[in-house]
Amino acid sequence: MPLLLSEADVARCLDMESLIPLMRETLARFSRGELVQPVRQALHVSGGGAYGVMPAAVGGVFGQKSVVFFPSNAALGLPTHLATILLLDGKTGALLAIMDGRLITEMRTAAVSAVSVDLLARPDASRLAILGSGVQAKAHLEAVGLVRKLSSVTVWSRTAPNAERFARAMAGGAACPIATAASVREAVKDADIIVTATSAREPVLEGAWVAPGAHLCVVGSSSPKWREVDTATVTMSRVWVDTWDAAQVEAGDLLIPAAAEGYDLDWVVGELGEVAGGAPGRTSREEVTLFKSLGMGVEDVASADLVYSRARERGVGREVDL
Repeated sequence: MPLLLSEADVARCLDMESLIPLMRETLARFSRGELVQPVRQALHVSGGGAYGVMPAAVGGVFGQKSVVFFPSNAALGLPTHLATILLLDGKTGALLAIMDGRLITEMRTAAVSAVSVDLLARPDASRLAILGSGVQAKAHLEAVGLVRKLSSVTVWSRTAPNAERFARAMAGGAACPIATAASVREAVKDADIIVTATSAREPVLEGAWVAPGAHLCVVGSSSPKWREVDTATVTMSRVWVDTWDAAQVEAGDLLIPAAAEGYDLDWVVGELGEVAGGAPGRTSREEVTLFKSLGMGVEDVASADLVYSRARERGVGREVDL
């Protein structure tokens, strides 16, 4: 019988130390054409929300994540992103598990960003700036800290008290000081690694503020009409994406500058999975590198497969008779 796994069950079976190498392998396999997924299908629903369906096949399993995005949930004390993952056997099509996907989404997003940091940031990069103070800020602090030894962290949020609460909450488990900044410009000054994890629809980061040699993880938006970084940030950078097919229809951070400047996304070097598979990455200490994250179904299904295997081994979750 299939397993039903709550968010608490998922948390017992998933850790960032295991997830980062799994995401690196998954990205490489995807870019080699070994894994299958279509571009995410999205539906805008009443109340300002969006519903996405993300199917994928990974090795001996396949499945899909159903994810909703309701920005108004923040005011209700609810997560803005909620998700459920179905995992099925690749040989028989039998349902293996139904599991909460919110935590998987949070963790695999940060793990993929950490892969980009490991592959593209300078080896001695140590100063991290995080724009945003929600769950992705927390997950990225953990994940980036596993691939680079951080000497300082600065966080900015559009709502200053949120940044202050984040800094206080994270201070106890951090290996370096965490400070808050009154402005984005102050936050990213001299930063080696910049994570943008906001709900912004218009740019919050300007290229003029980015230090030479920085690496950017641009995470917040997966809409062709929204962006977190301005045109200068994109055109001054060497850019990688998680999936080229989706980037051409979803990545507002890239599509909006392309439309305005008359470019054909020609600053995009390739997919991150190509670098994970051995292709060249950073070519100099001074160049700015940028990873535009959209999120992929193969990441969710690979993560869910790991959770399911561990849940069976550890007796986590409960069987349900459907």
